[in-house]
Amino acid sequence: MAASREPGAPRLAALAFLLADETRAACLLALLDGRAWTAGELARHAGVAASTVSEHLGRLVAGGLLAEERQGRHRYVRLADAQVAQLVEGLAAYAVPGGGERPATLRASSARDAMTRGRTCYDHLAGRLGIAVTDGMAERGLLRVDAGFSLTDAGVSWFRGLGAPLDLGGRRAVARGCLDWTERRNHLAGVAGAALCRYVFASGWVERIGSERAVRVTGGGAEFFSAELGVGAL
Repeated sequence: MAASREPGAPRLAALAFLLADETRAACLLALLDGRAWTAGELARHAGVAASTVSEHLGRLVAGGLLAEERQGRHRYVRLADAQVAQLVEGLAAYAVPGGGERPATLRASSARDAMTRGRTCYDHLAGRLGIAVTDGMAERGLLRVDAGFSLTDAGVSWFRGLGAPLDLGGRRAVARGCLDWTERRNHLAGVAGAALCRYVFASGWVERIGSERAVRVTGGGAEFFSAELGVGAL
């Protein structure tokens, strides 16, 4: 069989191979929480042996989807960058139309509901919380969403007023839309999305639920989101 004349075809095929495994897919989805995980933690999450997940992680690192770092005896892996996170979240949105299958157990249903209400998508907020924040910013003139995502001058000043100034000179987009796989709409990502996520965690307005990506808004957070962005109860 003749080789493809399309120069990008081999790399696309290699990427598809990396993603075409349920264990590797489970690891990538778990790492969308933006944190570094050990192989043992990912093995328990995926329900496979540590030796099995180590082999898969090696392939993902070699393929450029994961980055690894070592601290003493421990090896940690995380998503290589925001572009990889965008790829994984986008594929999840495409692969799980309409929000996915009905959970088989009450525990799974509760976990799914929590993820739908609010979660992190790599380094920014997602779920109903992420959409509500995005809508609130747009309604208050901080964010434009009519022709792509872009912060207004008022939006830049708003971040500065929060004590969360933005790095406007880097290569990463200041604001961009990221397709939310449960809400089927774009939430705020990019430099602004990451800065807001860091701010609300550091301020105690949002906290994680267990070891999953799900988050919940605290009492103080409900007041903050209501006063600043008009976000009501989720």
